[in-house]
Amino acid sequence: MTNDQSRASTVNLALTGASGAQYGLRLLQCLVSAGCRVNVMISRAAQVVIATETDLKLPGAPPAMQETLSAYAGAGPGQVLVFGREDWFASPASGSGEKAPLVVCPCSTGTISALATGASNNLIERAGDVALKERRALILVPREAPFSEVHLENMLKLTRMGAVILPASPGFYHKPQSVEDLVDFIVARILDHLNLPQDLMPRWGEARAGNKPKG
Repeated sequence: MTNDQSRASTVNLALTGASGAQYGLRLLQCLVSAGCRVNVMISRAAQVVIATETDLKLPGAPPAMQETLSAYAGAGPGQVLVFGREDWFASPASGSGEKAPLVVCPCSTGTISALATGASNNLIERAGDVALKERRALILVPREAPFSEVHLENMLKLTRMGAVILPASPGFYHKPQSVEDLVDFIVARILDHLNLPQDLMPRWGEARAGNKPKG
């Protein structure tokens, strides 16, 4: 994908049922802070994971969920839109909709399987299918260990289609002091791939570049 394809004022964000809801929620906050409009899709399994892993209480209906997530992310009016799992009139459901990148974070191995085989049984799967067929940026953030041969084959297949597989495997060279630092490591990488500004952590080499002697 080129930078022009990745750069967007609108980002489609899907949260599915893998562990790691904190990554998707933190990404939502950062996208809002960057001034993006965010189309949010949350699977039923993701709602269970969010309730299990965080203190955020999400209502079931999309309008109420939209209000809750907007407040959580500090979004302005209309900046966060939440779509139901079968809202086929949502912009991410069609190639003639807005040309926005799609991030699935976290991305379950079930979702990876569906995307690799072209399934479109719900809006998230259809949005991924659209991203692939339209050659739009598609970033998948799996959080699973270990990976089976099936998982690896599906991820390889999607990589060859143009998707970016960005596992939720944070590094430690930035000397994290908290779980939040580990989450921000991955979110920063996602924002870099979206060609969006981020100050969560310096890019590799920036600290040394900033310490170069003058003259």
